Amino acid sequence: MSYKNIKTNLFDEIIVIEISREGKLNALSGDTLDELKEAILRFSQNSEVKAAIITGAGTKAFVAGADISEFQGLNESDAYKFSVRGQDIFALIENCYKPIIAVVNGFALGGGCELAMACHFRIASEDAKFGQPEVNLGIIPGYGGTQRLTQLIGKGRSLELMMTGDIIDAQQALQMGLVNHVAKDKLEALAKARNLLQKIITKAPIAIGAVINCANSVFKQNLDGYQIEATAFANACKTKDFKEGFNAFIEKRTPKFIGK
Repeated sequence: MSYKNIKTNLFDEIIVIEISREGKLNALSGDTLDELKEAILRFSQNSEVKAAIITGAGTKAFVAGADISEFQGLNESDAYKFSVRGQDIFALIENCYKPIIAVVNGFALGGGCELAMACHFRIASEDAKFGQPEVNLGIIPGYGGTQRLTQLIGKGRSLELMMTGDIIDAQQALQMGLVNHVAKDKLEALAKARNLLQKIITKAPIAIGAVINCANSVFKQNLDGYQIEATAFANACKTKDFKEGFNAFIEKRTPKFIGK
C-alpha cells in the first residue's frame, strides 16, 4: 500500500516503517497518524511479517513533534479528541503482540518522544535528542508522554524533564533507561535493531506476544499482573511450540517454532 507521509520497506520478515516528512522534521500531522495507524494494523495482521522498526526519514529528526500548525484554533473539546486519537494509535504499537523497535535519529521531541516510548524499546544514534518540551507552549504531553516517561525513567526524573522542558542527549537517555542502546549513527542503529529482531523472531511467537502483554500489565490499573502471567504461562504450555521447544532442548537441537 502506498502512503503520502510514511514509507514502508520489508527486509526478510522485518518491516521498516519510516515517518517521511523530512522537510517538516517528520512532524506528526493528523494524516501521518492515520497512515501510521493503517501501517501498524496491516503489520499486526500479516502473518508473514514478524517484527517492525519505526524510524524517521533523513538524519535530522526521528520525529520533531506533533505538527504545531494543527494546534491553531483547538478548543477544549477538539483538544481532548486530539489527545485521545494519538493515545489510541500509540496504544496499538505498545500492545502489538509482535516486537516493534524505535530507531531514533536526531530530534525525538514531544509527540516524537511519545512515539518512541510507545515502541517496545528504543535504539538511538549518538546525535539523538529526547524531550517533552510542551510546557514551552503552555500545554503538556498529550499522546501518553506523562505516563510512559514516568514508567520508563521514574517519577522524579520525568517530572523534571516535563516541567523544565529540557532536552537530553542519547547518552543521558541511556543512563536514565529511556533507550536500550546507543549506536554511532542511524545506519548502525538500524543494523543493531535488525540484529536484535532477527534473534527475537527465532523464538516462539506466542511466547513473545505473551511477554509483551504481561510486561504491559504492570502499568495498568485494576489488573493483577501475576494472574495475567500465570494464565499466559498456562496458555503457552498447551501450544505446539512448547512441545517443540521442550523436545528440542532434550534433543540438543535448534527448535522450529510455528506460532501455534
